Amino acid sequence: MTTPMIVIGVGNEYRRDDGLGPAVVALLRQRDLPGVTYAECDGEPIGLIELWQDANVAVVVDAVRAPDARPGRVHRLSASHPAAAGAAAASSHGVDLGDAVALARALDRLPRHLLLYAVEVTDTGFGIGLSDPVAEAARHVADELTDLLTSDMVTRS
Repeated sequence: MTTPMIVIGVGNEYRRDDGLGPAVVALLRQRDLPGVTYAECDGEPIGLIELWQDANVAVVVDAVRAPDARPGRVHRLSASHPAAAGAAAASSHGVDLGDAVALARALDRLPRHLLLYAVEVTDTGFGIGLSDPVAEAARHVADELTDLLTSDMVTRS
């Protein structure tokens, strides 16, 4: 059974800013976008592949650590982008999304369109709640994804 669109929030809501992905999914669930399925995942590659393999459009939202991070800065990549294979190695929970993309490509289990929204974070210690700049980025990403996932370009894919 093909899923038209899926948004996968990667992260752990009990590790402060690492909960970004699930926070974006929670915001989008409230909007009840037609044709969109939502899921949360710890980022384990096989779990991600199982979630996105039958989708036409899959969006993965994750928190990333970067040198000289600017918490809240958003990066957007597609699986066809050359940097996608290695850019996710900085995921805030030590999982390499690039490995998941490479494995899915080798197994022919990539969705037609795979997008990664990665938001820079610094606070991934124990606790709940996003820092202010990451919470603002979560709202911005949810707004952008609402526009994207309801656009004619995506709904015709």
